Amino acid sequence: MSEILNETDELRTLRHSASHIMAQAVKRLYPNVKLAIGPAIDTGFYYDFDIDTPFTQDDLEKIESEMKKIVKENLKIERFELPRPEALKLMADEPYKTELINDLPEGEVISFYKQGEFTDLCAGPHVNYTSKVKAFKLLNATGAYWRGSEKNKMLVRIYGVAFKTKDELEDHLEKLEEAKKRDHNKLGRDLELFTTSELIGQGLPIMLPKGARIIQLLQRFVEDTEEARGWLLTKTPYMAKSDLYKLSGHWDHYKEGMFVLGDEEKDKEVFALRPMTCPFQYQAYLNRARSYRDLPLRYNETSTLFRNEASGEMHGLIRVRQFTISEGHLMCTPEQLEGEFRHCLELAIYLLKTVGLYEDVSYRFSQWDPNDREKFIGTPEQWNEAQGIMGKILDHLNIPYKVGIGEAAFYGPKLDIQIKNVHGKEDTLVTIQIDQMLAEKFGMEYTDADGVKKNPYIIHRTSLGCYERTLALLIEKYAGAFPTWLAPTQVKLMAISEKHVDYVNDIASKLRKAGIRAETDIRNEKIGYKIREAQLEKVPYMLICGDKDIEAGTVSVRSRKEGDKGAMAVDDFISAIRKEIDERVLNI
Repeated sequence: MSEILNETDELRTLRHSASHIMAQAVKRLYPNVKLAIGPAIDTGFYYDFDIDTPFTQDDLEKIESEMKKIVKENLKIERFELPRPEALKLMADEPYKTELINDLPEGEVISFYKQGEFTDLCAGPHVNYTSKVKAFKLLNATGAYWRGSEKNKMLVRIYGVAFKTKDELEDHLEKLEEAKKRDHNKLGRDLELFTTSELIGQGLPIMLPKGARIIQLLQRFVEDTEEARGWLLTKTPYMAKSDLYKLSGHWDHYKEGMFVLGDEEKDKEVFALRPMTCPFQYQAYLNRARSYRDLPLRYNETSTLFRNEASGEMHGLIRVRQFTISEGHLMCTPEQLEGEFRHCLELAIYLLKTVGLYEDVSYRFSQWDPNDREKFIGTPEQWNEAQGIMGKILDHLNIPYKVGIGEAAFYGPKLDIQIKNVHGKEDTLVTIQIDQMLAEKFGMEYTDADGVKKNPYIIHRTSLGCYERTLALLIEKYAGAFPTWLAPTQVKLMAISEKHVDYVNDIASKLRKAGIRAETDIRNEKIGYKIREAQLEKVPYMLICGDKDIEAGTVSVRSRKEGDKGAMAVDDFISAIRKEIDERVLNI
């Protein structure tokens, strides 16, 4: 029976078929290679190979040329099924395929696809002839652990893209070139925002002065906004005894992702760096007895956290091992829950709109997986109640969300605000969680109006999320040309010659007193050279000072966005740029 596919399914089927054509080409050129997996993905396709020598760019060109031959051969792609013993016999020379077959549950259909001399274990679907795959391009080869675990062998992964037409492919390749220019991992280093050191370690970036300044600006903005909205700032330790994490459940459900200090078998006390702040802020709540009059109680913190991410998962500032987030925990009564959840969401939306990222986000309602009981605490009844409450809140707020099964925190459902980087990889930027379990575990109570002690509901939330990840996304969003209010250097003043240096320094001092981040360029270089350098640094405004400016008490203004704006009185320029900064104009 034929399947009716929508446009997205058709493209995934085409890309999946392209991955098989690539694997066939590799097998023809390198017969000793062992095959792993080759799925279609949102951005194209890939295939993992076990080969002694990594593929070079020249190798990719040879593979792509062989793929074109396979397409011209117009090979029929046929599906067939085998019982387990015969399937294992067919794949006897392919250890990774054999492992996949052995992992299939009893009674599972074991299907294969054959095209010419090439046969692969696969659930499908595929196009019916290789000639249907016409517009494709191999992009790069990189390392990838088998099954994503660094405990397994490192394989070689070839990435490619495929589209239905050559025009669509060319358009996509142009976008990829633009994405390369905006990639924060390169652009952030070129602009000297951050760096890394092998001596320090992977996933531990060093913020250089410009990058540190942007993060400081974001943190101050977030903390001031949260304070104005009734949040109370806490500062809690970076580590705690294992007892705290055992009580919260992190020890049982998150220990592999934590940095543990000590050995439980040898040491009297074992500590761990905190992967999140919630159990610490609960201790602030427990500092004294609470009544319903104390609620809602909103704690926020600029929290530095530590998570032992797998080396293959880390990328620039997007995913790191030490990071800082705008974290908060809110304790409230059941009656206050929906209103407080709405306020948390409104806070996140306001902050994301102000920095210019809101138009790029989507929502995911992250729920538990009842078939994965080891990952989650609580009973099905508790989860159904919490998810039911959250679903009603999201519907009341008209939030357009997708459901993510198994993506919940181990203690409760959450609303994840998702965003993609320039390469199409999606990550969570902000999260808001409902928790009705941990308050009871920690003995957190309040006395209600009827005199009865009850456990509060807890909302876990971030407001702008992880600052490092936010900086990465801002670099890519603006291609390094940050809005004036976020730019590490807002104004670059340039002397045309040595006789103008004192005037430049005087104006720079006046700008700094007005709270404007100004730098001077008084080198003995041609003014055109200085302007080009400031443009490469993506400084919002350049002020060029010469004889006429000294005589008139003006500055010649050059805007990054609008070019030459002519002479302007110094006070007028200060007023204009201060307005732009104070209103946090985005300059998109």
